[in-house]
Amino acid sequence: MADALPITHEEDAHRFTLVKDGLTAELNYRLAGKEMIITHVGVPRALEGRGIGSALARAGLEYARLQGLAVTPLCSFARAYMERNPEYQALLRR
Repeated sequence: MADALPITHEEDAHRFTLVKDGLTAELNYRLAGKEMIITHVGVPRALEGRGIGSALARAGLEYARLQGLAVTPLCSFARAYMERNPEYQALLRR
């Protein structure tokens, strides 16, 4: 279901957002050279359990892949998502 929801990449603000039912979920990051540092994935309680956090993580990681960026997930949700999805583990900054 979350795949059908529109995710917006606000490049200037370094975040991906998804608005549902008037609430905003977001993935925040910063860039350091060729590295994307994911600092936070936040989903309002009313939106939890719908796959929205995973959709945001996927969008951020796909962006990193397309840009040739290594990823450092400071956020525990983003780190766990990368660990559960082997297709993104190659992006992990070693």
